Amino acid sequence: MFLSNVPPSLPVDLDAGLRRLGYEQFRPGQRDAVRAVLDVGRLLLVAPTGGGKSLTYQLPATLLPGVALVVSPLIALMADQVQSLGERGVRATYLAATLGGDELRKRMAQVAEGAHDLVYVSPERLAFPGFRGLISQLPLSLVAVDEAHCISEWGHDFRPEYLQIGELLRELRPPRVMACTATATPVVRDEILDRLGLPADTPQLVRGFARPNLALRVIEIGRPRERALHVDQALAEVLGKPSAARSASDGAATRGGTAIVYAPTRKTCEAEAERLGSQGWRAAAYHAGLTGPQRDKAQRAFMSDRLDVVVATNAFGMGIDRADVRAVIHLAPPGSIEAYYQEVGRAGRDGQPAVGVMMLATQDIALRRRLLERDVDGVFPDPAVVEHKWGLFLELMRWAEGGSCRHDTILRYFGDDDAELTGCGHCDVCRSLGDDEAPDPEEVSMLVRKALSGVARVHRRFGLHAAVKLLRGVDDPRLARSGLSSTRTFGILSDRSEDWVTRLVRRCVTAGWVDFHGQEHPVLLLTSQGHAVMTGQQAAKILLPDDERARSGGRSGSSRAANTGRPSEGKAANAGANAVVIELDDEGETIFAALRAYRMERARADGVPPYVVASDRTLREIAILRPHSLDELAQAHGIGPTKLERYGEALLDVVAKAG
Repeated sequence: MFLSNVPPSLPVDLDAGLRRLGYEQFRPGQRDAVRAVLDVGRLLLVAPTGGGKSLTYQLPATLLPGVALVVSPLIALMADQVQSLGERGVRATYLAATLGGDELRKRMAQVAEGAHDLVYVSPERLAFPGFRGLISQLPLSLVAVDEAHCISEWGHDFRPEYLQIGELLRELRPPRVMACTATATPVVRDEILDRLGLPADTPQLVRGFARPNLALRVIEIGRPRERALHVDQALAEVLGKPSAARSASDGAATRGGTAIVYAPTRKTCEAEAERLGSQGWRAAAYHAGLTGPQRDKAQRAFMSDRLDVVVATNAFGMGIDRADVRAVIHLAPPGSIEAYYQEVGRAGRDGQPAVGVMMLATQDIALRRRLLERDVDGVFPDPAVVEHKWGLFLELMRWAEGGSCRHDTILRYFGDDDAELTGCGHCDVCRSLGDDEAPDPEEVSMLVRKALSGVARVHRRFGLHAAVKLLRGVDDPRLARSGLSSTRTFGILSDRSEDWVTRLVRRCVTAGWVDFHGQEHPVLLLTSQGHAVMTGQQAAKILLPDDERARSGGRSGSSRAANTGRPSEGKAANAGANAVVIELDDEGETIFAALRAYRMERARADGVPPYVVASDRTLREIAILRPHSLDELAQAHGIGPTKLERYGEALLDVVAKAG
């Protein structure tokens, strides 16, 4: 532990300080966060985009003697906050490479003279000896690390320059340190604490993830052109008519706001922006392949209400603070629930109704696996990191295909301290609840086992399409050459449509029963859990695809969800069966917390990131199993022979003591 002793808490008036910053009252959780910074001297704050994280370090910075240092990668946001603070009489500045040399030297001289109470700095600046020398001479009041998830190699937005922050903190030994992040999984939080050198008992506040004004929807599409249809429908719903079609007498002209469309590739981004522009929308593309001036122009147009729609890759969004975004539309799923909620959370920040639409296609799962495994400049990624990020993507797929309120599932996933799991009432799932009849569990088990038997036949030999053809009994040269067309599995689901069988197998993937392997041409494999389900040793708890197109000869277009923006029929009875996070009872939560503490302690002792010891899913399954022997422990996900030998006895000891 490197922090110097935290000075005694000062008699400060938080409410007066709040009013000085231009706010009338605290948002939920903000007062607790500020008090933790002032009194405890360390804090990890987890709150989504627009959750008011910046106030929790700005307010202490104005109340404490000395200089507060804020590390942030968001230069545009730094500039905006410095300007806003200056208008309120707070002495603040920022240091970043975008400043000219003369201006940068001028500001550093002002900082050295004590002219500022709050200094923002980009993480790249930490590498400069001149800056390190300057900051080491300052009477620091606190160091705040914004977007702290960027320090985690296990997270979705790792930035190597963030690794310097831990070294800086060890040198400076500031009295107070806080980290802010919108990425909230326990393993990422543990890695943040580890890399910053903060103790395991650092207070962690997880709040603000409830966004009931967002109407979240997931739409399964069958053909690429369906994407355009659903984009047009969503824009018409929230913005009315394109700008070119509006008139002063048209009610649609009075609708304000804007929309963001996230595209998976730069090519798709450009094409969709062009398509929307041709329809009369004020649209622009934004991606990393554009020049800096081009990106700045698009961002300025977006922020100044000169665009109806920005079509962007995930390069767009960090630091964007526009309250009236009425829709965020994903043309394809991003890499994780964290990435998705950070992006969709940019809609409706004014508290008014907004829409979040995410589209799914059959090829998305295999494509994501291929992207994760591909080499970059001849260097292949760490297999452990690939598997972790694959797991994060599957969590998003489970959420997409799950049957409970989309908001409740996200709140469970992030572990929001103030979450009330009562159903939002207007996501696509909630709108369909109560209208459905419970499916027959025996029929579900039978259909799933049939599908898994087909996967077992093509195990490590063929891909998804071959498995679907086998199950439906469709002639294929590969099946004939391999003898699979003469097996009893051939045609075992011949009464179902190709689309339905494809989606069933895909849901078996998200359930962890089937996996993909390989880069260029991914093949299917049956997992050990899948074998247990196939043989009846484990329950087949899964939501079947919509029956609307189940039978052969049914139309092969989009599903009912695709047509209406609502989920498939028949989901209510199994609501929550495919939930993202394993539910733990009180004892299970105690064991999980103890396992997390052991993970951090062991990771520090071994000099490795926490994920090397165990993933969150592994620790949760151990908390559910509560094993008494190594054989029982080996049943948990992610516990192979190596980890069993290395960590097994210690994990059993933690369970025994915590339970």
